Amino acid sequence: QVQLVESGGGLVQAGGSLRLSCAASVRIFSDYAAGWFRQAPGKEREFVAHINWSGSYPYYADSARGRFTISRDNVKNMLYLQMDSLRPEDTAVYYCAARPSSRVVAVDEQAYPYWGQGIQVTVSS
Repeated sequence: QVQLVESGGGLVQAGGSLRLSCAASVRIFSDYAAGWFRQAPGKEREFVAHINWSGSYPYYADSARGRFTISRDNVKNMLYLQMDSLRPEDTAVYYCAARPSSRVVAVDEQAYPYWGQGIQVTVSS
């Protein structure tokens, strides 16, 4: 069982930055790949970024590529999402998620059995 808790959300102006953190309660975090998803009001939850067990292969949705950076610290059991050049359309509840490690990059939320409770990010124009 993996428990995930997000932190670091809040209100920021367009063009600003936020860093989301996700603490994983698990014995060996490197046994898991991880990802970030988001859900805007009235929309489906969507994939943002994925990272493999070691952190060596990040993968991004087109909307995040070049502005967001996913990373992890397997010693501290932490997952991060650095978000720069934020836009109002980035406003959403952001979720971290984990799945047993695999060579496949998973962009479908159905592939992730473990989820955090979500954290609000609001970008004002």
